[in-house]
Amino acid sequence: MATQRRTIGKVSKESGVKITTIRYYESIGLLPDPGRTIGGQRIYDKRTVELLLFIRHSRNLGFPIETIRELITLQRKPNGNCEKVGEVARHHLAEIELRLKKLRALKRELAEMILSCGGGEVADCAILESIVSR
Repeated sequence: MATQRRTIGKVSKESGVKITTIRYYESIGLLPDPGRTIGGQRIYDKRTVELLLFIRHSRNLGFPIETIRELITLQRKPNGNCEKVGEVARHHLAEIELRLKKLRALKRELAEMILSCGGGEVADCAILESIVSR
């Protein structure tokens, strides 16, 4: 059975990834160079759509591009040890937990600043004073 050829527009629609983003992923080597028609039009197959869906979901999970590249490399070795994938995921989870800790601290600080606001004139604004003094 022949592989169905897809244009970049069709691949974009099927994957939910913008055309400019697809081109960007190609330019940084995250996606392989597509085949081209004699007229130079990019042509893709179902595998590209599947890879874009993987990349999109990975991005939604907050994985950085280089980590996604690593995951794609691991995925291409189906007989490899899954422990490395788990290690990548655990590292990412630790990064998220650290960011959450920092965000909670920022939330507390901002809440304290808002509580210190007594209204009045901007010249006497406790929130602005607090920002300037830190």
